[in-house]
Amino acid sequence: MGLTPNPHPPDTIADAVKTSIGPNTWPIIRDLVDDVLTVSEEEIKQATRLVWERMKLLIEPTAGVGVAAVLSERFRTVSPDVKNVCVVLCGGNVDLSALGWLTDLPPAAE
Repeated sequence: MGLTPNPHPPDTIADAVKTSIGPNTWPIIRDLVDDVLTVSEEEIKQATRLVWERMKLLIEPTAGVGVAAVLSERFRTVSPDVKNVCVVLCGGNVDLSALGWLTDLPPAAE
């Protein structure tokens, strides 16, 4: 199956979700992923900041997408039959010059 670039990439700080799924990744997702949750830009920012401040891990905003999903109210409604959830925390694509959005956020709640 040939995959084509996403003709309408989302406007997001999570750069890695702007690209298409690669030919090696697609079969894994197709065969193993049962459901997908969506999150807002604000949720991505808050989750990314939370990991930075509390876990002391420099993750990229795309990793914040998964964290935001498991912290969301929608995740709490996932069937109790779901036994395995995977969230990948990566930081290889952090562009420190593009972090201006971080200063726009209120401090994380204590």
